[in-house]
Amino acid sequence: MHNIDAHEFLNFLLNELVDILEKESQAAKGSSETSSPSEKIANGPRNLQVNGVQKEPLITWVHKNFQGILTNETRCLRCETVTARDETFFDLSLDIEQNSSITSCLKNFSSTETLNAEDKFFCDKCCSLQEAQKRMKIKKPPHILVIHLKRFKYIEQLGRYKKLSYRVVFPLELKLSNTMEDSDSEYSLFAVVVHVGSGPNHGHYVSLVKSHNHWLFFDDENVEMIDESAVQTFFGSSQEYSSNTDHGYILFYESIASDNKS
Repeated sequence: MHNIDAHEFLNFLLNELVDILEKESQAAKGSSETSSPSEKIANGPRNLQVNGVQKEPLITWVHKNFQGILTNETRCLRCETVTARDETFFDLSLDIEQNSSITSCLKNFSSTETLNAEDKFFCDKCCSLQEAQKRMKIKKPPHILVIHLKRFKYIEQLGRYKKLSYRVVFPLELKLSNTMEDSDSEYSLFAVVVHVGSGPNHGHYVSLVKSHNHWLFFDDENVEMIDESAVQTFFGSSQEYSSNTDHGYILFYESIASDNKS
């Protein structure tokens, strides 16, 4: 039996909330429309059309808070044409390295990758496979930026997943400079989900949450106030084997609105 991981659960929860909110909205619309029973569809909601144009999907509070937009840019090295594809996200999953930081992980996430050999890109303008450069940029940063650190890695030689206890520094204030917007987006850390345990198949989750300018530590039914400086004890271990197995796993940052800046 596969134990559901906190990151998988977060994705399930956000998507399930969107489904519930969409169904509630449809039901509310349905009851407000005085259509005759013959016009109603038995197999659930249909995509409402206005003058033959399909209505936009509902923007819920989940989208307003958590959804950002990434742009996947691919530049053909033969004709220099850039193909850009937008995709939405609720969280960013970042590869991690030993003794690194969130800023360096974000830089790696947006770094340029060359597509060559069997990974060549089909360029529509050249009508053939070509070498290309590809990079991911944040086009629209979300109000709440959720960062998932990829602490569980499949190790080929072992034939199983291993937990990476790497030390990854996450600041209380974060600047996103790899966005497509001219100015940096500034964020403030307000919650951390911590994985406690040495391996991927067993362990425990605790969380740190900032509320009314105080940091609280949640461990099942136990809640205690902690000092802000205690947050850094969850960065990870700088040595491979350490007695500390409490590592930051999912980080929640809230956008500092530009109108609050001096």
